[in-house]
Amino acid sequence: MSLALAGTGVSRGIAIGKAHIVQHGQLDIPEYVIPKRRVDTEVQRLRLALDSTRRELESISAQISGSLSTEITSFLDTHILMLRDSALAEVPAHLIRTQLCNAEWALKQQRDALVRMFDEMEDPYLRSRKDDVDHVVNRVQRTLLDQDGREHGAGEKRLQGCIVLADDLTPADIVLMHHQGLAAFVTEFGGPLSHTTILARSLRIPTIVGVHHIRQFVRDEELLVVDGDRGVVLADLDEASLRHYRRRQKQQQRYNATLARLRGKPAITRDGRVIKLQANIELPGDAESVRKLGADSVGLYRTEFLFMNRDEPPGEDEQFEAYVRVVRELSGAPVTIRTIDLAPDKPLKSDYGNVVPGANPALGLRAIRRCLRDPTLFRPQLRAILRASAHGPVRMMIPMLSNLQEISQALQLIAEAKRELHDKGEPFDPDLEIGGMIEVPAAAVAAHLFAARLDFLSIGTNDLIQYTLAIDRIDDDVTYLYDPLHPAVLQLIHTVIHAGHEAGIPVSMCGEMAGDVRYTRLLLGFGLTEFSMHPASLLEVKRIVTNSDASELMVLSRQLLDASGPDVAEALFRKLSPL
Repeated sequence: MSLALAGTGVSRGIAIGKAHIVQHGQLDIPEYVIPKRRVDTEVQRLRLALDSTRRELESISAQISGSLSTEITSFLDTHILMLRDSALAEVPAHLIRTQLCNAEWALKQQRDALVRMFDEMEDPYLRSRKDDVDHVVNRVQRTLLDQDGREHGAGEKRLQGCIVLADDLTPADIVLMHHQGLAAFVTEFGGPLSHTTILARSLRIPTIVGVHHIRQFVRDEELLVVDGDRGVVLADLDEASLRHYRRRQKQQQRYNATLARLRGKPAITRDGRVIKLQANIELPGDAESVRKLGADSVGLYRTEFLFMNRDEPPGEDEQFEAYVRVVRELSGAPVTIRTIDLAPDKPLKSDYGNVVPGANPALGLRAIRRCLRDPTLFRPQLRAILRASAHGPVRMMIPMLSNLQEISQALQLIAEAKRELHDKGEPFDPDLEIGGMIEVPAAAVAAHLFAARLDFLSIGTNDLIQYTLAIDRIDDDVTYLYDPLHPAVLQLIHTVIHAGHEAGIPVSMCGEMAGDVRYTRLLLGFGLTEFSMHPASLLEVKRIVTNSDASELMVLSRQLLDASGPDVAEALFRKLSPL
């Protein structure tokens, strides 16, 4: 009898292979008091473990070659940088000295503190970065405990064609296993925005996460089918079903082969509509992969990372250097810099905004609300962005606008920043475009009023869907309600795009929906012409765009918008987007 286990498909594709079960298990972290005379020895033991882990990751990074090397090494580089950061290099050493505890326990305390900090963040993408902390600390602790799990050494080939089942995997695990030829992987935990799953998409490895307890239901070496499109793992299939999936697998292989040929080619629909495909980035180093993939521009440059893990906010000059580095790397392609989206949960070492967390941070003093409350935090960033605009095309984007007064206040502060730079003789683009993110349902409904005041709009679907449906999509208990195709969500998206068209200003989408090919044809039908996404999704979206007729899609999209019930809507969506 066939068995089907459901999770979240985070990297599309079909894989057929034998199960390889990985039992990492939870580390049993010992806690003990060390004699004062051993403090220096224990600190040295910690540093040796950090160095050893760093060298191990650098060795893995050095093994990577090929056209995807820049994308992939950026994930490993993030972990290598974390090993050098004072949050892991210095704070645990301080705990050893002050608490006389062992290195493993000091790391555990610091890991718990950092995870709590990320857990309290409102941005789902930033919140998922706690996985990176967990992965890095876990690797160091295994080194300290001499359990560094080299069972997946790069030279081995025993994973060739296998489907790996694990509790969770790190980006380094994925790189090593990719070298060994794994066909797919399934984890019991993990989220769609983690670096591990983003890396899986980059490598085009079919992946499903969140399949709880799968290792209890599947035997080692049992033949499995992973359907990454539908987020389902299948076992004990009959021969007819296996033939069906083998046919789909061949179709997928032909599909993947066509993607590489799209690099550098324009995204134009069959009826001649030019679509801008942009990239989302968070670090200046990400800009190189954007350029190599041939993205038209950067549609979202998150600036929060400049402000995190430090005692003081970055100065104006430091911010300017970071922004201008991206501008120069893009060599003339526009860069949309989003002003800081800090929440009141203090994703910072010190509360330099003196902001007290509210009862519900999701609805509290975050993003533009916090910036307007604390201009001393906001003004240096405004000046830094303006100064960067003198070195190439830059746009400024304000997150989480909810009323027109916020626009007026932000525009006034920007005008003051321009006057200050003018008086100091600092060059900047006086016509720099100012746009707003539409993430709040009220802003979407009133988008025509926002469009009249701004130069462009960008739809942030992650928060717009979350706020519209009143659910936290990271919360396992309610994620089943997260539905980009909910009639209310579709109406709001269509309203924003229509408002932009009426006002004659561009509208882009920079949320996760923009990079999900299941929705590309629907959004084209709504008239969206600018998509901004993680670079790993860009070629797949381009392929959908170049094989679509936007005029034909508008008819079906309109019908979907007016669908009378869920069954009718689902049938129309399958007709619109038969993926």
